[in-house]
Amino acid sequence: MAVDATLPYDDQNIFAKILRGEIPNRTVYEDDFALAFHDINPQAPTHVLVIPKGAYVCWEDFSAKASDVEIAGFVRAVGKVARDLGLVAPGYRLLANTGTHSHQEVPHLHIHLFAGQPLGPMLRP
Repeated sequence: MAVDATLPYDDQNIFAKILRGEIPNRTVYEDDFALAFHDINPQAPTHVLVIPKGAYVCWEDFSAKASDVEIAGFVRAVGKVARDLGLVAPGYRLLANTGTHSHQEVPHLHIHLFAGQPLGPMLRP
């Protein structure tokens, strides 16, 4: 089920529950601004999700409402996860889905970090 990115934040979404410790995860990284953990249904040998700790539905919501400190902290966390996992070489892909056309499934901003194999073209024709 895709998410309408214009809807208000739902604090019962799975990532909100993970942030509250109600659902376990395999944490890769955590700081004041972000939590990174392994995806439970990986689409590549390495598939990590990085989520901000604030209540943001999507990238548009986050970029409009988050403080400069939150934005910088989150972006730095994504880069740190990639470096810490040794993904800078040979490379990795970041993906953030927003709204129904992109098939965003969880109404909490999340960045997919894919790596560990050649990933092919970004979009199929």
